[in-house]
Amino acid sequence: MIIVMKSGSPEMEIERISAELETWGLKPEKIVGRYKVVIGLVGDTAELEKERLQELSPWIESVLRVEQPFKRASREFRHGESSEVVVSTPNGPVTFGEHHPIVVVAGPCSVENEEMIIETALRVKAAGAKFLRGGAYKPRTSPYAFQGHGESALHLLAAAKQVSGLGVITEVMDAADLEKLAEVADVIQIGARNMQNFSLLKKVGAQGKPVLLKRGMSATIEEWLMAAEYILAAGNPNVILCERGIRSFDREHTRNTLDLAAVPVLRHLTHLPIMVDPSHGTGWAEYVPAMAKAAIAAGTDSLMIEVHPNPAKALSDGPQSLTPERFDQLMKELSIIGNAVGRWPQPVPALV
Repeated sequence: MIIVMKSGSPEMEIERISAELETWGLKPEKIVGRYKVVIGLVGDTAELEKERLQELSPWIESVLRVEQPFKRASREFRHGESSEVVVSTPNGPVTFGEHHPIVVVAGPCSVENEEMIIETALRVKAAGAKFLRGGAYKPRTSPYAFQGHGESALHLLAAAKQVSGLGVITEVMDAADLEKLAEVADVIQIGARNMQNFSLLKKVGAQGKPVLLKRGMSATIEEWLMAAEYILAAGNPNVILCERGIRSFDREHTRNTLDLAAVPVLRHLTHLPIMVDPSHGTGWAEYVPAMAKAAIAAGTDSLMIEVHPNPAKALSDGPQSLTPERFDQLMKELSIIGNAVGRWPQPVPALV
């Protein structure tokens, strides 16, 4: 349930209502929107009458039930308003959200060596990316495939971060690696294969870094949002949802089926920011530009695009990686659509 406070409600009254609700065995969560304050109620509210809550204060405008099974992730929980995820990076804070410029994340599937990751970081930054993606630990279908360099790759990501000033997004596979990974990463990624690793979701929910939650390969949208609910329920409100393609019957021409319909559906169901990964969603570099453009038109808040200096020699996911030159060109193409929908970052005026 949510309690919508009237505009101008005194802070002391909001605190008094919250304290009263705690004595009822509920967990009130204050949500400050653009226009009003909402108090979200977590706990057993099934038998709680709305009229009883309404009587708590004349400053209460309305009381509404959240009908979705994913409570905190539901757009209803924030009274229809979208949320923002603000990430600190060496170049300053970057905001993911519906009412902010599109954030581009780029880089290789996995970190291979220092020269490669630093070169890629500098190239994608020059083209306009705000974050570097790169796997230190890689979940692979085959136990014989390259699975990342592990902890040593984290040091390489840290070096690339220092040189470029980009934020870093990298995947955690094991809770045992979370602490050392969080020392380097600005955003912790949960990959598709771990979307329903509930113990891991609870662990990343209990730490402070923002979390990028990729959709499972065969997950429904509700299952995906329930996975996000685990992170939110553990105390971390900063979750970004990433559509990266779902497994379907036709795998001859694309690696996955990129579900762009999920973008407007998510916008209707949840307040959380949305990212689209057209690289994994298609599996082929030649299709990435078209789907990246389509994702912007569909309303995504962010894009994740794989870039490698030499895709033919990449240790993983080479066929879906763009060269830095093609990424440069793509960013120019994306700016046309991004500006048309009012979502493209504007250049900072030069100081005179």
